[in-house]
Amino acid sequence: MARLIVQFRCSDCGQVSPKWLGKCPGCDAWGTLQEEMAATSQPKSAGKASPVSAPAPLTRLKDAASQTGALERLHTGVAEFDRVLGGGLVPGSVVLVGGEPGIGKSTLLTQAAASIARSHGHALYVSGEESASQISRRLTRLKIPRDTAISICTVTDVRAVEAAIRAESPSFAVIDSIQTLAYPENESMAGSVWQVRSCAEVPSHMARDLAIPVCLVGHVTKDGSLAGPRVLEHLVDTVLSFEGDRRSQIRLLRASKNRFGATDEIGVFEMLEHGLVEVANPSELFLSERPLETIGSAVTSVMEGSRPLLVEVQALVAPSVLANPRRTVTGYDTGRTHMILAVLEKRAGIALGFSDVYVNVVGGMRIDEPAADLALAIAVASHSRDMPVDPLTVALGEIGLAGEVRAVSNIATRIREASRLGFRRAIVSERNRTQLHSLSSASIEIVVARNVRDAIGAALDRK
Repeated sequence: MARLIVQFRCSDCGQVSPKWLGKCPGCDAWGTLQEEMAATSQPKSAGKASPVSAPAPLTRLKDAASQTGALERLHTGVAEFDRVLGGGLVPGSVVLVGGEPGIGKSTLLTQAAASIARSHGHALYVSGEESASQISRRLTRLKIPRDTAISICTVTDVRAVEAAIRAESPSFAVIDSIQTLAYPENESMAGSVWQVRSCAEVPSHMARDLAIPVCLVGHVTKDGSLAGPRVLEHLVDTVLSFEGDRRSQIRLLRASKNRFGATDEIGVFEMLEHGLVEVANPSELFLSERPLETIGSAVTSVMEGSRPLLVEVQALVAPSVLANPRRTVTGYDTGRTHMILAVLEKRAGIALGFSDVYVNVVGGMRIDEPAADLALAIAVASHSRDMPVDPLTVALGEIGLAGEVRAVSNIATRIREASRLGFRRAIVSERNRTQLHSLSSASIEIVVARNVRDAIGAALDRK
């Protein structure tokens, strides 16, 4: 029987230390060493040696690639899920899906497993958190027929999970969640750094050995990051985050790592009583409750991968009784918002030094590109001057420190989407004018703004 020892492992890089240290000697991170109980010898399953493969010349690899052609993918039947994955699941890949409790991770993967079982044969759902009856009730709620080829396995021993997957040899496997798996020989609790790292290696090896895609569900910490060591994200091929306010029906699926596709695509879902429903037209959903004659509201178009999305940016300016006025930002970069407020005060003559400013991107969206700068500035100016923005105007532009409006990429694609949804005017940078010749026949007026002052005047013009 192996002897148990106390050691300290870094939650970021996995470095092991015999005693606690404030600073990790491996990655120099502070406060990341966590105590765990470990055996002097690892379980046999965890220490399995990989078969030795001889080096192959590059010319042979090129020939193999030309023979196989395009990358083979397994379509999940959930179009928004496939979009974020890059076209579907790749056989032999491991996907990690993280998100807050109750956000819909299990619902999404259950619907995907049911669709794959109907079209590709057989799926296996392993759960260490729920009983078989609980999973059965979810299948009933999602209206998945009982004769669907899905096998349910409720275990937490990682060796039992390995045996079940090898015995079933499914077309698709789900493990919900990786933090519940453990080696019983190790005294450290499930979810500890050592357990998560060791248990994640098992499905990774099986996925590649059996050439089947495996999806792992991961817990998140209170700050929204994936729980467990950072090495967990390095072991998998794709890392997805499922986001959204549980009080809202909108859910967003993003990729932060994808070895087989882009990481800038976004999947939009709506959580309903019978499960997650794909949103084919997210722009229309985000703007469905927009008040047309309310001050402090402007619309912009952002690119999420190859898809243009129209979103509403709201601002509220109120007199402050604080020595340092409050700046609260939701859905946009706080530092960039502070810069835009400074530009408005210096270049557009809008006094904000004694006002609280609140900025919100509607629908739970998080904007990471500067193309929304102009819409944010217009929304703040609208509320500060108590004048509503023209409801059929969309604003597209980056703002510089000199107050100039700079060009944005994919301007034609963004404006076509705005025109399709009924917008009649678009405020853009002067440099974008040359890229809009193809839109001369479109039913949308192009308004050119050289600086932020001109843009605000055009947006608040009610003629």
